[in-house]
Amino acid sequence: MSKATPATRALDAAHVAFTVHTYDYDPDAESIGLQAAAALGEDPARVLKTLMALVDGKPVCVIVPSDQEVSMKKLAAAAGGKSAQMMKPPEAERVTGFKVGGISPFGQRKPVRTVIEQSALAHDLVYLNGGQRGLQVRLKPADVRDVLKAVVADVLA
Repeated sequence: MSKATPATRALDAAHVAFTVHTYDYDPDAESIGLQAAAALGEDPARVLKTLMALVDGKPVCVIVPSDQEVSMKKLAAAAGGKSAQMMKPPEAERVTGFKVGGISPFGQRKPVRTVIEQSALAHDLVYLNGGQRGLQVRLKPADVRDVLKAVVADVLA
């Protein structure tokens, strides 16, 4: 597995300190984020999942703890829109340039508005997908917010 992905290159270019962690990706897992947390031996609240949504028809990246769900109403409000829905997997892959299960908020084809769940910033370090199935990057949540210019909001269901 290559540890150099568009995501890790984007973090390097932003001069962000991060470490790379690999795990055995299970394509049949009910929850990719929870499976990653278990494989890494980490609290699911520290292993964040990257989801792609549409807010008023425009792509939005939303980052939440892997053991939580997104409130579409709260996401729409946080992104300054009226309605939100999850993006279909083929569209998420086309928009981001990553395969589902390996979608990272870093290094996407085009920068999109990003919203991060406020509770994620309470941790010293968090894990996010590194742009490949079975690859996670660990970094400070403030760096996630700053690099992505993310909106911080309560978006949990």
